[in-house]
Amino acid sequence: MSNVAIVTDSNSGITQAAGKELGIYVLPMPFMIDEETYFEDIDLTQEQFYEKLASGANIATSQPSPESVMNLWDKVLEEHDELVHIPMSSGLSGSCQSAMILAQEYDGRVQVVNNQRISVTQRQSCLDAKLLAAKGKSAGEIREFLEEDKFNSSIYIMLDTLYYLKKGGRITPAAAAIGTMLRLKPVLQIQGEKLDAFAKARTTNQGKAIMMTAIRNDIENRFGGMTEDKHIWLQVAHTANLEEAELYKKEILERFPGYDVHVDALSLSVACHIGPGALAFACCRKIQV
Repeated sequence: MSNVAIVTDSNSGITQAAGKELGIYVLPMPFMIDEETYFEDIDLTQEQFYEKLASGANIATSQPSPESVMNLWDKVLEEHDELVHIPMSSGLSGSCQSAMILAQEYDGRVQVVNNQRISVTQRQSCLDAKLLAAKGKSAGEIREFLEEDKFNSSIYIMLDTLYYLKKGGRITPAAAAIGTMLRLKPVLQIQGEKLDAFAKARTTNQGKAIMMTAIRNDIENRFGGMTEDKHIWLQVAHTANLEEAELYKKEILERFPGYDVHVDALSLSVACHIGPGALAFACCRKIQV
């Protein structure tokens, strides 16, 4: 029996197949689409999701049921002494708080991490947790480490459309109309627990440049500078925009030569609020073990 298992949810962008390869258990997130429940990467693919989004379907995110969470934990604990559960940021969903309440029934064998990350940065937390477990850290020690490390990451997201923010009531129709008329491409940021406005770009190229400058500033001012040891992970994420994401990766490598750049799809829980065509640039400080 191995000691510590790592569990996350599909907001991390880790698919069921990738989870099996990485040795990470992935809880599929539920979505309500026209009053019917679907589960990400189980009976709802990325392609199906965007087809339904484009058709005007009514899509809402939902928390995993307590039964689904505890059933997964029970299964995992049959083969492991304890587990670390890494859900999406508590500031973006109530699923983290719900998991913390459920974990009280497990006598310390389940440690829920509130490190306020999502998508590619949440994925990196899972990889960091695997590394810490391999170094012999307990579930409690891993949780403490990740929570102390939570602000050593940044995400900037450039939207292609304001339609979905307006549809979700996050901006007024008038603001959306003005932004659309001016062809603005807002850049949002996730720092810690909130998704906030960051900047406004007139063109895609300007938006990409804004994000690269923001990440460089974060590295220089928050994460120890652009050192030779390349102690920062860089990530590109997208919503149904893989071709542009791969192009952006090449542009990033010109500005950040020698760095590792991982490309992945943004989680559907973010995509349903911002729509297709978005690009994101993120970074995480590499942990020191």
